[in-house]
Formats: sequence, C-alpha cells, structure tokens
Amino acid sequence: MKTVLDILNATIIAAAVATPALSADLKVTLPKSDGRMLLPENASCISTSSDKSAPGPNKSLAVSWSKGPKGTRSYALTMVDPDVPTDFSLFNKADKTIPKDFKRMEFVHWVLADIPASRTRLAEGTDGNGPSANGLPLERTAYGRRGQNGAGGGNLKDGPHGGYMGACPPWNDARVHSYHVTVYALDVDRLNLPDLFTRADLIAAAKGHILASGSRELFYTLNAKAEK
Repeated sequence: MKTVLDILNATIIAAAVATPALSADLKVTLPKSDGRMLLPENASCISTSSDKSAPGPNKSLAVSWSKGPKGTRSYALTMVDPDVPTDFSLFNKADKTIPKDFKRMEFVHWVLADIPASRTRLAEGTDGNGPSANGLPLERTAYGRRGQNGAGGGNLKDGPHGGYMGACPPWNDARVHSYHVTVYALDVDRLNLPDLFTRADLIAAAKGHILASGSRELFYTLNAKAEK
C-alpha cells in the first residue's frame, strides 16, 4: 500500500518532469575593453590634447553571448546609455560643467532584432565601422535587422539612423557614462515590428517571447576629472 510520503514524492517527481527548468541568464562578453572601460576605437568621439573632443573610429563593439535555452529561435541586442544630461544646451560648453547629479535620460546607441539563433557573436566593426552622419539603413542583414538608434532625437521623425553609434558623452560632464549592452534570447524567428522601429518597439514586440537575457556594462568619459 502506498503511503502518504510515497504519493507526495510521486507528485513532486511528476511536477518536475512536466515543468521545464528555467534557464540561467545569458552570459554576455565584450572581449575588447580596457577592464570595464570602452575603448576609444569603439567610440564616436575621442579626447583631444585640448581636453575637448574629435570624431572617433566608431567601430561597433565585439559582442558574444552564451547559447540561449531550448526553444531559442532568435536573439536581439540593444546598447543604451542611461546617463545623458537632459539639457542639450549645456553640452561641450567651456564655461560650464554638467554636475554629476544633473537630471539624466537614456540614449539608445544600438538596436538589432532577429539575430539568427545560429549566431552567438558579432565581430568588431560588424554593424558600424567609421563615422557616419546618416547612420546605416534600417534594413535586414545576415546578422540581424537594424533598428533606429538615438540620433535624430531618438525617434524616426528626423529620418532613419540605424547601426551602431559609439559613445560620445559631453566633454564637460562630471559623470562617467555607463553603456549597457543587453542580449535577449527569443522564442520566435522574427519579431512583429514595423518597417522602421525603435528600441521601444523592440521591447514591446519581445514581451512574452523572452526566454533569457544577459547584460554587460562598460564606462566611457572624455573628462579626466569625471566620476562614476
């Protein structure tokens, strides 16, 4: 005769079999960085001898990530700076310093959707390799579909501006900026997105389809006196 303990054990085992194990978050790696600092070659602005700035190489970051859990059919990637001062009129003014505690907002540097499930890395320069006034076309590529970055006000009203846009914080900012690179493992081959889409569109379309995600943070500044 089965005891109560036997029945409980059988119930626990059956539940474990019926419920898939939750996957750990993706491990995201940024192999080319100086510790946790973004390299000048991956920035769209670099320091000059006058402590101001000049156009940078703007090579898209090298990024790799661990394979997504069972059921992963595509990946998506975003890169965001949450430390951008809200008052653009203060940017790069020789007679002003933007305080560390000044009000901040997000700026989107990179958006890729529909990255094939067979791909778990992007080589440096894959989605941007040099300064570009108009960015790259918002189109589907072999490594993913480009979304709108923050250029042109962060939306589509001033025309499409896709591809990687490297770091370019104000050189008079007292805060070191952080850059968050996030990869999402999704259970669909393609997200339901408009022809021209933003990061907000991607996050909304991915809702309910994210199996796992992972993020890494880098820092960058043009101000030698800036603090985190």
